[in-house]
Amino acid sequence: MFSATRTVLFVVLGIALGVAVGLGGFTFVYAKGASYLQDDPAACANCHIMTEQYDGWRKSSHHAVATCNDCHTPPGLIPKYATKASNGFWHSYYFTTGTFPDPIRLRPGNRQVTERACRKCHGSIVEAIETPPAGHAQVAPGEALQCLTCHNSVGHLEGSGNPALIRQEISR
Repeated sequence: MFSATRTVLFVVLGIALGVAVGLGGFTFVYAKGASYLQDDPAACANCHIMTEQYDGWRKSSHHAVATCNDCHTPPGLIPKYATKASNGFWHSYYFTTGTFPDPIRLRPGNRQVTERACRKCHGSIVEAIETPPAGHAQVAPGEALQCLTCHNSVGHLEGSGNPALIRQEISR
């Protein structure tokens, strides 16, 4: 009798594991999961809500010098893929539930990654701007200067970033 219960338990666990692996594999293939393991910007447009950002990048000056991962993932293998995994999860969640904001916006952690990327590539310009007395007049004392506050559409189509929304998110 104990053996029959154990057998049923193993069968149920085997079926549950098979369903989980099958659904996970199907989702990975259907969502072109392997493409996200590379640096090809076209992978970002797998999801149609990113088409505007992808098209904007293709037409921008950054097209010749940077890919999506250069600006939206931190350096280093583990931080890069941890960020990609997190972004992939949240993109899937928002896309599946239809709750993504329009226009789409960076999450605070991704905003920091992008800010560091701006400063890495444009460090001398940023330093010159932040050095008084030439610093940006619109930045209040004690407020950190952030590149995306004013340059929110760099790398994407003009108007893809909404300055009012970006200021709200930076203040959060």
